Amino acid sequence: MASLYGFFRSSAAFRVRIALNLKKIAYNSVPVHLRKGQHKTEEFLNLNPMALVPFFVDDMVSVGQSLAIIEYLEDRYPEPAILPETYAGRARVRAIAQMVACDIHPLQNLRVMQYLENNFEVDEPGRDQWAAHWIKTGFDAIEKLLASSPETGIFCHGDTPTMADIYLFPQIFNAYRFGLDINQWPTIARIEQACRKEEAFVRAMPENQEDAE
Repeated sequence: MASLYGFFRSSAAFRVRIALNLKKIAYNSVPVHLRKGQHKTEEFLNLNPMALVPFFVDDMVSVGQSLAIIEYLEDRYPEPAILPETYAGRARVRAIAQMVACDIHPLQNLRVMQYLENNFEVDEPGRDQWAAHWIKTGFDAIEKLLASSPETGIFCHGDTPTMADIYLFPQIFNAYRFGLDINQWPTIARIEQACRKEEAFVRAMPENQEDAE
């Protein structure tokens, strides 16, 4: 059986949990407590020298990075699909996913926040303001993209969940953590509610994980 190394609050691990659930792939959850430094142990560094979660292992791969893991799952287990059939649709969904993965999430990642605290003495309110700023900047752009496109349906692209929703939904949880009101982005707020009706998303939520605190 596959194993997913993750941390309940990690939005990157959250994404992979959703994808696994949507595709109904059984897996073992292996908690790696980031705040206790378990990602820096020799055992985990031998597995993943980047010292990050998620990390996914099955009978074919041992791979980190949520984008790589989710693309692998889509390639190996194509049904149900989380990418559209058309080239243009796939590009659009990947673009939305990467707006989260590349432009929003890295700037409020735990190690970045710790670096701001330890090396620049930024206090907690300052760090929260930093994170909220970059989430708002990204969500402003995503909202405009979603609201202006006829390809937006119940979900980010059409009426079934795609990779775009898999990335957007966990980032919404981060937005709440940093005090942002999701209702300022009505399309994103509507898609959040659609995701909350899907079992695959609910089962993947941080509070529903065995290592939740």
